[in-house]
Amino acid sequence: MPVRPELRAIVTGLYVGQVRQLWPGKPVSAIGKLPTAAAQVLTETGFADDQQADLAVHGGVEKAVHHYAAEHYEAWRAELGPSADGFGPGRFGENISTTGMTESDLCIGDRLRLGSAIVEISQGRQPCWKLNAHAGLKTMAALFQQTARTGWYYRVIEPGTVRIGDEIMRLECPNPDWTVERVTRARLNPRLAPDIASVLARLPRLAPGWADAFSRKSHRGFSEDVTVRLEG
Repeated sequence: MPVRPELRAIVTGLYVGQVRQLWPGKPVSAIGKLPTAAAQVLTETGFADDQQADLAVHGGVEKAVHHYAAEHYEAWRAELGPSADGFGPGRFGENISTTGMTESDLCIGDRLRLGSAIVEISQGRQPCWKLNAHAGLKTMAALFQQTARTGWYYRVIEPGTVRIGDEIMRLECPNPDWTVERVTRARLNPRLAPDIASVLARLPRLAPGWADAFSRKSHRGFSEDVTVRLEG
């Protein structure tokens, strides 16, 4: 079995947010993360200074921390032009930004040292309509899906403290054939081959919610309506 090489990066940004009413007539949200220079205590449910609004779909043990590759912002600005002028680290509701790690480098189940904590990649991100509203672009969630530049989530194996400038280093890679990009594209693909879905339903260390979704997708004839998630 191929083994992916050692991978290291430096934390260039930390972002936390509080639950607020951002859009009249819509549910509250904590997607508006703000940069912080303070060291962040990382617990099993995320940074101590961070909040999530709807714990049924955000946050929790399997989505304790959202990591986004800062180099993606240049791509967004190049592709979207003036509508992406304000895009920069922290813009998509992430908790951590780095350069040097993307969805194509990391794999589901990878275990990493993050500051003094140890974390594990549980799943990619399924974007929703709140991303459209926050980015000011009604197609943003759909574009996230098309590009698979979604970022990824960590579960916390060992709590610790994280600071800007800390190193993040891969310790284990149990699923080297299943990058975050590959698995995320599969999860967001409405025409995924049932045999691939069946394999992914049993992928070690994959978040239970995604494993269940792949199990459903493994049944021929299964269809998934994502309109409400993407459009609100």
